[in-house]
Amino acid sequence: MNLRHERDHKVKVVVIGGGNGSATTLRALKHHRDVFDIFAVISMSDSGGSSGRLRAEFDTLPPSDIMRAICALSPNHYKEIMKPMFYGNRFAGAGKLDGHNLGNLFLVLAANYAGNFMDAIKALHQAVDAVGAVYPATLDQNDLVAELDNGQIVRTEAAIDRPTYDRSFKIKKVWLEPEARAYLGAIKAIEAADIIILGPGSLYSSVIASVLPAGIGEAIGRSKARLIHIVGNKYEIDGETGPTELTQALWTLEEYLPRKIDTVIFNTWELTEEQVKYYREKRWALMKYNPEFVKKSHVIGAPFERNTGGLSATKLGLILRKYLLVGSD
Repeated sequence: MNLRHERDHKVKVVVIGGGNGSATTLRALKHHRDVFDIFAVISMSDSGGSSGRLRAEFDTLPPSDIMRAICALSPNHYKEIMKPMFYGNRFAGAGKLDGHNLGNLFLVLAANYAGNFMDAIKALHQAVDAVGAVYPATLDQNDLVAELDNGQIVRTEAAIDRPTYDRSFKIKKVWLEPEARAYLGAIKAIEAADIIILGPGSLYSSVIASVLPAGIGEAIGRSKARLIHIVGNKYEIDGETGPTELTQALWTLEEYLPRKIDTVIFNTWELTEEQVKYYREKRWALMKYNPEFVKKSHVIGAPFERNTGGLSATKLGLILRKYLLVGSD
């Protein structure tokens, strides 16, 4: 299906997820905004690091993931300006500010001053000239909770994302406590989408967490959008105890969705010696690529690795433009 040729407007793409994974996808799409209208729905369960400290002290929503998504959509140079200015550099030797970054502090200060988290988000959009719209999945305070396959309950995103329990126990299911309602703007964006992209990133802590607020799943079910899952090619060795192969990741995600994924995109690049060393330093492991077990989903295997290691937004953007506009046949 050639979406671009069948419409007289840009293709509306909604990226759902959180963390660096969704920011990479947004950066990939940003370079092709001549054909894509870009929206994002970002998970709001982050409880670690700077976000966790700010949540506890100011009773605020976690700023980090949504801040990174907005910065990813800035037309300004990402590596040279946006990342180091807003969140790449953490303060040190600054007393109570140690460990925080400019982006998180901007959102929390703006939200407290305006009395409204959405006004803070709008302000950051304007400050960085964002070329798309980023919405929180919910404006309700919540925590991600997981049940392991041994029956153990683990609470908060931070404890799930960096587990201290026996890693032989795998995550059985996750939910939000308390239950959270989806933000209306996020629902409207999903309903109007031509394409919905989930991921990449930590499957439970970022991707699934973003679809858990009440109303998100229903909106995906009503939407006629094509569902895309970008798996990437790796998982964190010290991260959540989730799937370690393509099909497991796909089937797990589909348990939280009202319909099947239409297309899976997987990074099939074979790592160089330098990239293998980088993966070891980052504590990353490669996911098993087993598309032969997927019957209902079309798998696109294509290389989109950065030269130094990690996913390349530039290469991913070219893949998305090729397959999302022209189709995958």
